[in-house]
Amino acid sequence: MTEIVPRSAVIAGGLVAATLVLSACGADHDASTNADGESAATAISAEDFGGMDALVKAAKEEGTLNAIALPRDWANYGALIDGFEKKYGIKVKVENPDGASQDEINAVTSRKGKDGAPDVLDLGSSFAYSAAQQNLLAQYMVTDFIDIPDGQKDTMSRWYHGYGGYISIGCDARRVKTCPTTFKDLLKPEYKGQVALNGNPNKSGSAFGSVYAAALANGGSFDYIQPGLDFFAKLKKNGNYTTVQSTAATIVKGQTPIVLDWDYLNARYSDKLKSKGLDWQVTVPEDGKFSEYYSQAINEDAPHPAAARLWEEYLYSAEGQNLWLKGYARPALMAAMEKDGTLDKTAAAKLPKVSGTPSFPSEAQMGHAKDDIAQGWGKPASR
Repeated sequence: MTEIVPRSAVIAGGLVAATLVLSACGADHDASTNADGESAATAISAEDFGGMDALVKAAKEEGTLNAIALPRDWANYGALIDGFEKKYGIKVKVENPDGASQDEINAVTSRKGKDGAPDVLDLGSSFAYSAAQQNLLAQYMVTDFIDIPDGQKDTMSRWYHGYGGYISIGCDARRVKTCPTTFKDLLKPEYKGQVALNGNPNKSGSAFGSVYAAALANGGSFDYIQPGLDFFAKLKKNGNYTTVQSTAATIVKGQTPIVLDWDYLNARYSDKLKSKGLDWQVTVPEDGKFSEYYSQAINEDAPHPAAARLWEEYLYSAEGQNLWLKGYARPALMAAMEKDGTLDKTAAAKLPKVSGTPSFPSEAQMGHAKDDIAQGWGKPASR
């Protein structure tokens, strides 16, 4: 059974201190208006603001985009940031690049009305749902909104999926004699102290997805994530699970030779670590196929509302979508671009192979799963 949910969206935990100097007052929004004096902060589409030319002009006058939790090596965000800056001459400031989805939400709520608040957000879907429910997100429909598949966008256009991937098993074939390819394999005694996540599932979107995938591999469903919690309780009990949070550095050091993470991140490690002599193998486990998309959204009180909207337009342009694809992530507009001939076929051919058609849990299912993990992570198996 294949399942999909909407980066490592880290879920809530130590908020890394902001390095930005925050203003005590809100940003000057004069630059955020069009020729008719209409504010970008209330525009629900580029057309509503007077067209793309007007939006580009206002965004350039703002001159800055505040982003948060966007690592340059995550889904090719480095290339996306560089491409946006080069195309529009707008400086992208990225705070806390290794932060989590909950960190993003915390930054929005704690800095309301301040110049240093995030303009745009990249959230795991459960966090996008939560942020929308808290009325933290602006309504905005990108030009190709209609081509984003149903079920991958908010009907009120407060968030929409941008890119996604499958939970995968990455393995250092130099250090691991036989690499695991299923969740069942991970319980074998030869993997003692070797299986890692890239964070706590209460804070990390990929760790959250890994628990969901483990649930699917062990008789669970979108409505029943407890088997996934039980699986990790067993991994901890038999000593196979390590609490070391996986990164490229921990992989190189041999601290995390087996990593559960999104396939686009594990595939990126394969490229990145090859020069260091690592043979990093990536498999999407057939017994627990779980895919998730990460959602894009605009802060309702964005200090640079025109730049925020222009950023979304760039992400959902053919250029932006193909840059995500070059980072091994599956863009939301992939099917539409394949149909109109704008998809980078070379990049698409390099994606990890997966069979079946993914499905999506509902907002309610995601909320219940999040609550269950919050209550059950770290506890002994229920049976």
